[in-house]
Parts: sequence; C-alpha cells; structure tokens
Amino acid sequence: MRLQEEAARCLLCADAPCSKACKNADPARAIRAIRFGNETIARQWVAQTDEDELGAAEKACIHYDRPIRIREIVKALPVMANYDKPSLAIDFCGIRCENPFFLASSAVCTNYEMVARAFEAGWAGVFYKTICLQEIREVSPRFDAVRNDADSSFIGFRNMEQLSENPVEMDFDILKRLKQNYPSKVVIASIMGQQEEDWIKLAKMAEQAGCDAVELNFSCPQMRLTGMGSDVGQDPELVTFFTACVKKSVKIPVIPKMTPNIAHISEPAMAAVLGGADALSAINTIKSVTLGEGSEVNGCQTGSGYSGKAVKPIALRHILAMVKNPIISHKELSGVGGIETWRDALEFIQLGCRNVQVCTSVMQYGYRIIDDMISGLQNYMAQRGVGSLAELVGELLPKFCLPHDLDRDTIVYPKMDREKCIGCGRCYTSCMDGGHQAISFGEDRQPRVNGSKCVGCLLCRLVCPTGAISLSKRIQKSF
Repeated sequence: MRLQEEAARCLLCADAPCSKACKNADPARAIRAIRFGNETIARQWVAQTDEDELGAAEKACIHYDRPIRIREIVKALPVMANYDKPSLAIDFCGIRCENPFFLASSAVCTNYEMVARAFEAGWAGVFYKTICLQEIREVSPRFDAVRNDADSSFIGFRNMEQLSENPVEMDFDILKRLKQNYPSKVVIASIMGQQEEDWIKLAKMAEQAGCDAVELNFSCPQMRLTGMGSDVGQDPELVTFFTACVKKSVKIPVIPKMTPNIAHISEPAMAAVLGGADALSAINTIKSVTLGEGSEVNGCQTGSGYSGKAVKPIALRHILAMVKNPIISHKELSGVGGIETWRDALEFIQLGCRNVQVCTSVMQYGYRIIDDMISGLQNYMAQRGVGSLAELVGELLPKFCLPHDLDRDTIVYPKMDREKCIGCGRCYTSCMDGGHQAISFGEDRQPRVNGSKCVGCLLCRLVCPTGAISLSKRIQKSF
C-alpha cells in the first residue's frame, strides 16, 4: 500500500465517524496530517490505540467506495522523532505575527463569526474581504472547479465573487470588534475605491477601526464597474497616485495588492513603491475561462478569476520578479496563490515573503488546515535546526539566475531502480513520443537507457508511477 495514495482517498469528514469509534485515537486527524504533508508526525494521533480499536474505526468509515484501510495506514507510518517546537513568530511591516499564516481577502472571511473561528483555530491574521463604497451584487452560481479525477480535489478554482456585500459601516464595526477581542491577531482591511475620495475615506475608516494595516486591492479581475480592481493594477500611474493618496491619509502601513494579469508585475509594483507602499501582496486571481457544469449564470458565460494549486508556480514567478528588482527588493512581501500545505507556504517564504495568505484551500478543507501548516513548518524547522522563521526568508534567492547563466556543459542521466520498476513502460512511451527515443523496451519489460541518445531531460522520471527513476551523478558532456 502506498501511504499517500490511500490517505488521499479519505473524504476528510466533519466530525469523522472513524475517530468517534475510537476512545484512544484520532485516525481522522492522523490521515489529515498525511494528506497535508505531515506523515512524519502523524503517528502521535494513533500511538495509544490497538488493532481492535483501529478495526472499529475502519468499520465506521463512511467512504462511498470502500473503507479507508486505517490499520494498514497506521502500520506504514514512520516512527516519530521528538523535536522542540520552534516559534513561528515573525514581524511584518513592524507588526508582530504569531505565525506567517493569514486568511486572504475572499469568501473565507466575510463576517465576524468566520474570522473569530479562524483566529481561535490558530490563524495569525486576516486580510478581510475587500470593502468598497459601491453597491456589490453577486451572481449565482459563482464558483467552478477543475478537479483531480483521482480524488475530486481542486486543481484550480474559478471564483466570480467581487467584494464584500455588507454595508460599509458594518464591515468596519466587524474589524473594530475583531481587533478589540483578539488583540494579538493581525487585522488588515482590504479596500477598493473608484475615485481618490473613495480610497481616502475607506483608509481612514480602517485606521479609525483600529486595523493594523490597509491593503489596497488593485487586482480583482472580475469587477462589474470600470476603473476598479485590475483596471487600476494594470496602470502604473494610477497605482502610484492611489497608493500615495492613501499613504498621505493614514499612519498605518499601506499594502498594495498586485495583479498577475499583466506581462511584467514589476512595473506596477515599482509604481506602488514610488507611491510610498510599506509592503506588497501578490498575487490575486488569474483571468480565466472554465466551461464546467457550474460555470453558467442563467445561460451566460464570462471570464473570471482562477486560483488554487494550479496557480502557485505563476504566483512564485511574480514574487521572484519583484524580489529580484532592485527598486522593489527592500520591500516586505505577502505571498498569495495556490498555498495548500506548509510546503507551499515554505516556497513563498524561501523566495522572500514574510507571510502567506490562504483562500482556496480553506474553501475546500476548512480552517482546520492551519494545524497542519503550523506543525509541518515547525517540524521542518526543527529538523533543520532553524531557530527563527526569519532565517528562511529569501534563502533560495541565490540559486536563481538568468537562462543564459545556467550550466549547459554537464548532464544528469536517469538511474533505474530495478526493484521498484514494475515494467509498465510509461518511461518508454513518453521518451519515444515526447522525448529523444533513448529508452528501449523489450519482451522482458525492462526499460534500458541508450546513453548515446539520452539528453538528460528526465521526462522519464516525471512519468514513472513508482518512483523507480532517480538522478545519477552529474558529469561533463562529451562534445
């Protein structure tokens, strides 16, 4: 049994029947840990149980196909190592954050009760759903998803929502009460105006409500009204103007949110810095079209924002572009886009972000994912002996260079593990039809690499379903 594959079948039930059947264990929590990249610490939730109890948990499983093989999962779990949990505290815009995990301005934070539950679950802060002075009227349905056929999880998520539908005074009262009742949490108002007066008024209301900072939404891709959202974010002059007018109006940090719907994100980002931005957040959703069953609104289609794990590489590309720009590089960054696990968050941090914002993953799995984000990142830091989260910020940047600086004089060949190879021939098929015809495959069903044809592209490694292909030692090319 492959541990990750079986755990991926779990429905992640609310009030999970398998755990309710146990007195001394929480198998649902252990499986969730595996799903979100914490298999090395998952054993703690099933360590005090026995075979009979696990059998009862398996019997209680309500999976529509067949029960999750809980007993086999527990047997396959690695032995845990004991580590002291390091602090995840980090400063952002001079504000102390208990950890780097924030709710992104979106449907996951639209009222007091939602945000309060998130804070109590362990989230460090919130970029509250964007507030504006214009009337917001939403459509139905407004969501669609591109799914993974294996487990129905979201590969990408289409979202047609705009901004908060609450009255402006209600939203700022919510923010005021959140800060009063949760003073150790970071409360950031996201705002959007259409005219200069709108931006100034909303920013001042955020400051009066006690917000720690204000985010300027220059990036929403599906606004019904012109001159708002990404219409602004694609115009550097407007970005500078509105950032400057807000910056002059309030004393709290000002954080423009950048749009990815542009060729060079550095252009509006530099404009935001010129306008006095204290930090930048990026990215918002990507303009897209989906044609799924839920994509029509009363018979009509339109483009809208795309998020989820599919956009993470694009978000990282934009983050890298900003941190490599000397005019922007000294500004702090908040990373957004496709963050589902602690490993995703770590990638943003290692490229220079001091916190990350999460939306789609919460919409799919709930606020509870914060447990695995915190424990996973703490475990990673403990294993590496990293005492402060700030030590990880930007640590991968020295590895990045321009294409013309890459090593083109050495090669890495694929290395076959005969014990893991099951003879499926996927490597052969992909190499023959999408590579360089460097793999032979005979009646013995054993793939063999022809070194004279292999160019070291390693496509074979990517398509191997069993992990039987790894990297050999890097050597000099023979010309």
